[in-house]
Amino acid sequence: MNEFLEPGMLVRNPQAPEWGVGQVQSRIGDRITVNFEHAGKQVMDGRRVQLTLVIPD
Repeated sequence: MNEFLEPGMLVRNPQAPEWGVGQVQSRIGDRITVNFEHAGKQVMDGRRVQLTLVIPD
């Protein structure tokens, strides 16, 4: 589901919009680490959450 993600990409978690925009730190298999502006570093299971890509202005 999140195979396209690479470190540095900006994403949102549609299941937690209050977290704001996050920057992908790493993706190892289905384990994705993202640093969100309002929730800090979060490690997620990519099989359970589909992150959406943010296109910078």
